[in-house]
Amino acid sequence: MRIAARGEGVTDDGRHVAFAAPGDEIAEDGTITPGPHHQVPPCRHFPACGGCQLQHVDDAAYRDYLVERVSGALAAQGLSTEIREPHLSPPHTRRRASLRVERRGKQVLLGFNEGKSNTIVDLHECHVLLPELFAMLAPLRGLFATLLDHGQRASVQLTRCDQGIDVTLGLSADSFTASEAIQAFAAEHALARLSIDDGLGPQLRWQPEAVTMTLGGVPVTLPEGAFLQATADGEAALIASATVALAGSVRVADLFAGLGTFALALPTTKFAVEGARDAAAALLATRRMQVAHRDLYRRPMTADELAPFDGVILDPPRAGAVEQIRLLADSTAAHIAYVSCNPATFARDAAILVSGGYQLDWIKPVGQFRWSTHVELVAAFSRA
Repeated sequence: MRIAARGEGVTDDGRHVAFAAPGDEIAEDGTITPGPHHQVPPCRHFPACGGCQLQHVDDAAYRDYLVERVSGALAAQGLSTEIREPHLSPPHTRRRASLRVERRGKQVLLGFNEGKSNTIVDLHECHVLLPELFAMLAPLRGLFATLLDHGQRASVQLTRCDQGIDVTLGLSADSFTASEAIQAFAAEHALARLSIDDGLGPQLRWQPEAVTMTLGGVPVTLPEGAFLQATADGEAALIASATVALAGSVRVADLFAGLGTFALALPTTKFAVEGARDAAAALLATRRMQVAHRDLYRRPMTADELAPFDGVILDPPRAGAVEQIRLLADSTAAHIAYVSCNPATFARDAAILVSGGYQLDWIKPVGQFRWSTHVELVAAFSRA
């Protein structure tokens, strides 16, 4: 028995069995007899809640799953390498979340959607969110009760930043009454920031002081909706592995740099490139390195532009970075640290680097989306 990419168990004869774990016995009618790696899910909302898919497996099986996702993606490209022991973020450490809201009569549902569904699971406990984020759900229900009519839907994004909790409400709230309620709510709960997004982008409604996120020991202005690693613990694990991958490099370029998660943590970073204007401006304002605002999908860095750097780190979106990788494969950088949230697109890109003369030295999987099928990794490449 193994765990398939979407989280279901797969028997040796190819049967897919939902919520089966390695070591379980599966009867002909599909009945599961739990084995040594099958655990009691800690949350009452599992398996309905789409926030988690693997609460029924123990940590050993979960680590094996992460390794198999990576090794399987590599095998599909004809690659293999050392896959190091995965890092798992602890429960109750997720520092950002995007939740759904619906008003049903006097009731306000607030939580994650069910898997492959628009049905909202009304969260009364959560074992992945930071406790302070989960504690906001009850008061938010009260606020939405004043802002939504029966049948109306909305969304809410929560982020733990340096100053507290940053909240973005996805709804229209233009009336004077709604504005008063929002201001009072933000003040009562000492929010770091509260914004409204009615579909045209976030509009600031409350911010007592500038909102920042400390990265690499440096407070960086946090633009509304900016990308952050899901947990501080997972971020630290990714940085630690990237540091090892780039050991010996004296001039590092950070591509797809975001707010500087890696650039600010690596003392050898001299140049950072980011396509999001607000993120690039925030990183530039730290005055720690040269920063370029550049869309690396439309205008990837050439081998000549990368020539001054003996190390490169990149952390592209889920689609990977095939155009940039093709040019990076022609570069002279001695070391590359590739951070990915998609084993399949990573493996495709890794094959290009290997064909260009790089050696794939090792991969460190990171499971910072606890109990989900989401897999992140850091890979180390060096010139063969």
